[in-house]
Amino acid sequence: MDELDSAIVRHLQEDARQSNREIAEKVGIAPSTCLERTRLLRQRGVIRGYHADIDLGALNRRVQAMVSAQVRPLNRFVIDSFHQWVVRLPEVLAVFGTAGNDDFLIHVAVQDIDHLHGFLVDKLSDRREIVSFRSSIIYRQMTNTTLERLAD
Repeated sequence: MDELDSAIVRHLQEDARQSNREIAEKVGIAPSTCLERTRLLRQRGVIRGYHADIDLGALNRRVQAMVSAQVRPLNRFVIDSFHQWVVRLPEVLAVFGTAGNDDFLIHVAVQDIDHLHGFLVDKLSDRREIVSFRSSIIYRQMTNTTLERLAD
């Protein structure tokens, strides 16, 4: 990725709804060049998609938590099957495989504390491969929506 590709990516991260012509003007290239560069960025997997940033409260998901989980036995089948199961749960926003004391970090968003408790007790504790879990309520979330490529 060169500086031009980085500039295109930065502008798309700031607002993916802007037109190709607007981005081309901002980075100082012809619209056809910008379109081709953007197409190549998608083809190379740099741009994986476009999405809407949704207010979780508007979806009645006002309580967020990070749930750390430990599974046993630690083998590929158990890890893969747990990951495939948990990522499909409607409460789950993201799942991270981690190193250290915990094997998974699960980001959930639910209606209220009672629903979080239900998720933990009725869903997670029901899985026999989970040997322990703990939750941390998220009070505030800030996200960096415009990332730059780090130098090698």
